[in-house]
Amino acid sequence: MPFPLLADRTFRSVLDISPQWLAGEGIRLLLADLDNTLAPYGEEPDEAVRAWAGSLAAAGVDLFLLSNSRKPARPGRCAGVLGIPFLGHAGKPKTGGFFRAMERMGAAPAETAVVGDQIFTDILGGNRAGVRTLLVEPIRLAGNPGRYLRYAVEWPFRALSGHPGEEGRP
Repeated sequence: MPFPLLADRTFRSVLDISPQWLAGEGIRLLLADLDNTLAPYGEEPDEAVRAWAGSLAAAGVDLFLLSNSRKPARPGRCAGVLGIPFLGHAGKPKTGGFFRAMERMGAAPAETAVVGDQIFTDILGGNRAGVRTLLVEPIRLAGNPGRYLRYAVEWPFRALSGHPGEEGRP
């Protein structure tokens, strides 16, 4: 296992992750964080993310929302907008949510990746679960001073994470 706080690949946004690249890498299940990965906090995924989710399905990659959201209705509402399954209160970085999602979707760790904006939940949890880890920049930091602090602490691990996913770009 790689150092657990380093991502395998980094991308500016989920929109920079090519569905064809994922399929070519043998990924058939993409677990995705919600807040600041697929949509800003408190908002629903926009049209571009909805179109990207559709292109994943067309490439044979299942998208699954894996969220730590403390708002019970939010993950379900956003998953509904995208037409995908979800698991809220996933408990990342614990591995249980990752394994429940893979079991539900019939996928093994070797054919699963996780995409998220946080090192200490998404990337650490994904590495501990044995799946490929894809780190994106947070969509928006505004509104919560704690987010700035968390991302500042994560900065060294972001800088050392896998090289930019140029081959993942459409």
